[in-house]
Amino acid sequence: MAKPRKSPPSPPPTEATTEATTKGQAVQTVAEVESFGVKVGQVLEAIFYTNPRKESAFRFRATHIEGKSAPKAILCNDKRIQPGKLCQVRVTKISKPESQERGAIEVEFLSLVAFRLDDDIYVEPILSKKLHALLEIGMNVLLDGPQGSGKTVLSRKIAEALGMEYVFFNCSAIFESSDFLATLQVRATPSGQAETVWIPTDILRALEGAARDPEKRYLIFLDEFNRCREMARNGIMPALDSTRKMYNPITGSNIAIPENVLWIAAINNGTQFTGTTTIDPAQLDRFAPLCIRYLPAEQEVRLLAKRYPQVQHQHIERVVKAANLVRNNRDLAVDLSMRATDEICALLSHPNFADFKGDAIPELYKTSFCGRFLGRWDDEASDAGLVWKLLAKA
Repeated sequence: MAKPRKSPPSPPPTEATTEATTKGQAVQTVAEVESFGVKVGQVLEAIFYTNPRKESAFRFRATHIEGKSAPKAILCNDKRIQPGKLCQVRVTKISKPESQERGAIEVEFLSLVAFRLDDDIYVEPILSKKLHALLEIGMNVLLDGPQGSGKTVLSRKIAEALGMEYVFFNCSAIFESSDFLATLQVRATPSGQAETVWIPTDILRALEGAARDPEKRYLIFLDEFNRCREMARNGIMPALDSTRKMYNPITGSNIAIPENVLWIAAINNGTQFTGTTTIDPAQLDRFAPLCIRYLPAEQEVRLLAKRYPQVQHQHIERVVKAANLVRNNRDLAVDLSMRATDEICALLSHPNFADFKGDAIPELYKTSFCGRFLGRWDDEASDAGLVWKLLAKA
């Protein structure tokens, strides 16, 4: 009986075919990489970190191209790369894997890229410089601004620009200091009995993930920070200063805050915001406060026109002008969210208003603008009525 023939041994995997292997991932050929938009000679932007593979000939590795997950690990060995900072590089080689490993994209360093946010948001140049510097230093940032001024969007865009994992956390649901890391919930056991268990929050998951992978950076955004009780906020204070620790109710011990975790908090400051509490000096001192304002009119028009190209430009200008009449009126002393102007433009772009007879904008003012204030638009004794009176004159 003839012995079965043995297949020739496979060649040992090279670094290019083993770099950044992920279990269970499908084979990706050069053609697939190029269909993703990566070709030899192409210039692209990526954020590199120290390569966790100690045996690698490449000191630095990136996993994303211009904010999107890359089909292969991106490798570079240039000492001018600064981990965590955006770099411009040129593709020099795309390896073709011979097995189920992903291979790699080798690049050469061109330059560091200045911090910038994409065109879907506007930030005052001086504010952008402050933000970038504060986050590079590793300081916590407090965004203080009226409702609908873009604080949440800004925090998310910052994380994208810096290549950080973004963690959103709503502080208005916090009652106890332990709620930042875990909450008690009642659930049924397989036998049908009720049991009380600790459920970790996204903050705790992020802290544990940051500890496991020091090369991955996290930005935790504490929204509505002054809507939780002041005593509850005290529990997070050690996480925001040099102590860098928080009490973990699940383990009954402190958890260290890794250096690759940054914090941004947002507040609405003012007596008109009911349900908020004052940030005392000791808590405020743990942040670098930055004031956020509504966009300049021309920038608000630009963003709305980009978002709703089907709406006539003159209509967008009219809506923004009306919004600024309300925002800048000292007698009213009220804020009108940019969500209100966005809402009107969204309605104007809807097919329901394509054949509207007459001028639809005043009708939309009554709901999208006046409806955001106390009272009714036709009651001049109310805030809503005063807003309508101002708009009607205009």
